[in-house]
Amino acid sequence: MRGSKPLLSFSQIINMNVGFFGIQYSFGLQQSAVNPIYDMLGASPDEIPLLNLAGPVTGLLIQPIIGALSDRTWIPKIGRRKPYFFIGAMLCSIALFLYPFSSSLWMAAGLLWILDAGNNTAMEPYRAFIADKLDPSQQPTGFQAQSFFTGFGQTLANLSLFIFPMIFVGTAGKLPTWVYASFFLGSFCSVATIWWSSRTTPEIPPTEQELAKMKAEPLSLLTPFKEIPEAIKHMPKVMWQLALVYLFQWYALFCYWQNSSKSIALSVYKTTPQDNPTLYEQAVGWTGLVNGWYNVVTFLCAFGLVWFAKKYSPKMVHFGCLLLAAMGFLLFPHIENKYLLFPAITGFGIGWASMMGIPYLMVVASIPKERYGVYMGIINMMIVIPMILQNLSFGYILKHFLHNNAGSAITFAGVLLILAALATLLIKTNKPEGDIIMPAGGGH
Repeated sequence: MRGSKPLLSFSQIINMNVGFFGIQYSFGLQQSAVNPIYDMLGASPDEIPLLNLAGPVTGLLIQPIIGALSDRTWIPKIGRRKPYFFIGAMLCSIALFLYPFSSSLWMAAGLLWILDAGNNTAMEPYRAFIADKLDPSQQPTGFQAQSFFTGFGQTLANLSLFIFPMIFVGTAGKLPTWVYASFFLGSFCSVATIWWSSRTTPEIPPTEQELAKMKAEPLSLLTPFKEIPEAIKHMPKVMWQLALVYLFQWYALFCYWQNSSKSIALSVYKTTPQDNPTLYEQAVGWTGLVNGWYNVVTFLCAFGLVWFAKKYSPKMVHFGCLLLAAMGFLLFPHIENKYLLFPAITGFGIGWASMMGIPYLMVVASIPKERYGVYMGIINMMIVIPMILQNLSFGYILKHFLHNNAGSAITFAGVLLILAALATLLIKTNKPEGDIIMPAGGGH
């Protein structure tokens, strides 16, 4: 024992996070496949940001509500967070299965709303699950295990965009056949991985005092709307500081995801989706490989960042990783040799590994444990509000200031990541309880 919770082995921490793989495979398809599908269905470049509103809006509405509800939930033999994992996984699976059958732009956009609702319902309790289950000394490894599965899941999603077109040729309906294969695999992974984590990892039951409080204040439809404003009112200062970092960071990432395939089409293939749709499909496939590579980098270095966080502090690790990501974005649109895109995007792979885990280390020591769920949901609000701002404002910026040039959009993202790195230096964190240690049975 260390602190109040038993230390887990490395394999136990991996098992509890396998479900994150399915969530992130789905998210990888959203990053790399959904926007090209919008292009194939006839969307113009400045319409893409508005068509991506589903993710941030559902995140804003769903994650804090699910967090507040899961804090007050306990179902014997099932758990506190697991009921929400399963509901989210089922929604994801259904939406992914139906997505390739989209016959119009607005059908695709509507299914994206359902998909994102499922992803957010499953993802929010997963952050709280780590804080619930792991001793503070092992929380860095737990959060970085989620970063590892983020990289792994998104890598396979992106590789499917490159490999499946070689296997599944032709079209079915309005979309290429490979789209069906990629999304059907995602549909299976969403449910199967959540089932595995739930089967292998029991939740820690609430104490008698916590159960008594739950019975005294039973769940109702109004519970989240009371909990969320109260939690924001008493939010630790470090979370407000993180919100500034996230404003620049997440606005930048949406600029990249929406424009990466069109940027590669411009710089490498010298075309656009309208000029040469066949060549643009090749650019989309290569984007899948490039994005797959940065996710390979993410899962290769995720656990290494735990060591750096211990040696240099989570804040300085995140600062350095954001600078590396910014350098990658600034180089990206100027590269004409498609193979040189891989070293350029490596910096973003390291940055993405940090973004998926390190910020949670900066705030978790300041959060009261009985409110892990609602505060993890509020952190997600800090992610999705910049995304909503990007979706509402960037179409105008892209059209009127960047002349609908995808390469300029990615340069713009690089500048924003530099601002995010500078904002990181302003964060003042509490020291986590206990030393950061690796789990028994493995790790770096």
